[in-house]
Amino acid sequence: MIRFWLEKVWVQNTVLLAIAAIMTYYWGWVFDFGYKFEWSMLYTVNETYQVNLGLEILKGLWVTVKITAISAAIGLGLGTVLGLSRLSDFKPLRYTATCIIEFFRNTPLLVVLFFFYFAFPRALPDAAREWIFSFHFEFWTAAVAVGMYTSAFMAEVIRAGLQSIPKGILEAAYSSGLSYVQVLRKIILPLAFREIIPPLGSEFLNNMKNTSLAMFVGVADMTWQAQQAEALTFKGFEATTAASVMYLSFSLIISFVLNGVNGKLRTVGNTNRSLPVLFVSLFYLPFSVASSALFNPVGRFLRARRRQRAASTYVSARQAALRMVAKRAAQAAILAGKAAFLLLLGSCLYVTIKGLITFDWAAIVTEFSHLIIWQFPHEEADPFLGMGGFTLSFIIAVVAIAASFLIGLVVGLGRCSNNRIFRIPSLLYIELIRGNPLIIVIYWVYFLIPVLFNTFFNTVWSASIALTLFTAAYLAEIVRGGIQNIPPGQVEAATASGLTYWQTMRKIILPQALKQMIPPIVGLFIAIFKDTSLVSILGVMELTSVAKAVDNRLMVASMEIWTTTALLYFIPCFLMSKYAAALERKLSPEKVNLKM
Repeated sequence: MIRFWLEKVWVQNTVLLAIAAIMTYYWGWVFDFGYKFEWSMLYTVNETYQVNLGLEILKGLWVTVKITAISAAIGLGLGTVLGLSRLSDFKPLRYTATCIIEFFRNTPLLVVLFFFYFAFPRALPDAAREWIFSFHFEFWTAAVAVGMYTSAFMAEVIRAGLQSIPKGILEAAYSSGLSYVQVLRKIILPLAFREIIPPLGSEFLNNMKNTSLAMFVGVADMTWQAQQAEALTFKGFEATTAASVMYLSFSLIISFVLNGVNGKLRTVGNTNRSLPVLFVSLFYLPFSVASSALFNPVGRFLRARRRQRAASTYVSARQAALRMVAKRAAQAAILAGKAAFLLLLGSCLYVTIKGLITFDWAAIVTEFSHLIIWQFPHEEADPFLGMGGFTLSFIIAVVAIAASFLIGLVVGLGRCSNNRIFRIPSLLYIELIRGNPLIIVIYWVYFLIPVLFNTFFNTVWSASIALTLFTAAYLAEIVRGGIQNIPPGQVEAATASGLTYWQTMRKIILPQALKQMIPPIVGLFIAIFKDTSLVSILGVMELTSVAKAVDNRLMVASMEIWTTTALLYFIPCFLMSKYAAALERKLSPEKVNLKM
């Protein structure tokens, strides 16, 4: 009887409205927060500091927008170069691009940021160091570091898009007489970018959220301004809510634009006239008119002249000689470019080896044990026994991935449900978490737990809870993807056999889906292990915090300390990523053959 009524859409909507009304009434009038909300701090001038904190947060939003735009341009440009280099026949170029991509993909962004901020200037001559310090060094460090980090992920997306182009199209283009540059400009890149707009959109969103780390080097972005408002007024709930709403709004705007671009570029069955597509078409209209009026006639004239020349079978001796010279010049330019690259690569290797020889290895040997397991006085009740450094980072990551598995599984099942009572709350949870940077989620947990439970958790536990909630949202999407990969015919066959929903899930769907989920779960563990570096914002002495403390204490070995820290993150992440790739190849349905 209950199941019959719950299948009615109007009943589902009524239940959702009733739940929302009960929660609003309980949290609004019954529950005692023991906290006085002051939302007016966001739109009035603070009498003590004579400053409008809401306006300051908006100024931080503008800084976030600028860093996002610059880092996205760097990420897309450098990612395209790295993606093309990964497919090059010139092995030194391909191996160099692979090393750069693997380094950035397996090293936390915060460590990269600290490396550029603390270690890189010390390797420069004094004059060069003073010169870069005179150009808003903190701002450009954040923009370049985030852009280079994003480029590694975009390069892999672009490489996959390039490899998805059918080989026959390339062979047809080359047989038509097009050069490599012409094929790249007119065939490969337009087709590839049309296919990779959705995954590139995810990378643009991640890039926007990654800009929240700019606060660690003193950039007054939106997260920094929200934290500053909390520090001045002790109203962290209001400040974090304002930042969270702005991040969600910014994410929705980026998704809106990218959906419009995706719909605009789609050629097969392009009947989409949705609002995002109309908006992008309206924005593109002046460029389209200018192109039609100015560039198209020129292009038609040039094409007609090329066709006329191609139709002519007579080639004079002068024209033949010029073509031969142009061909030889192009070959010489390619050889010169390869030689210049080898020279540049050799110079970089020489400088790197020379720098490694002059490293203060004694400092690394002395401090290595501190980076692995930082021991300091602790309370007897501390379950972590005062551990820190790499060991604590690994423990936090294991706790987060283990605790988030059950939450992610339940939310993922709810996300796949046809019943709105389960699907809509699951969707809200996933989008709310995924639309915010991890730092904002950490702030939410840190400020919310004391209010709800009237108690203070150890910062390690607060960080673990935040990472668990954050991981669960991404794990839920992995669960949804795994379940949706199972052919619907299996569900229909199970239902026809008389199995209930839970029996079908437990005995048919989940065993197969979990098998396919193992590689992305390993990949998620790598991401969480890197994200543990962000809990340093709460003062947790994980690896990045310990490295910063050691660097501040020594003051003369920044390059050594941050290089060692980067390697401590890189080696396990690289090994796990290779293991995940091997698992993915092994468990891929195309690789599984039926054995009789």
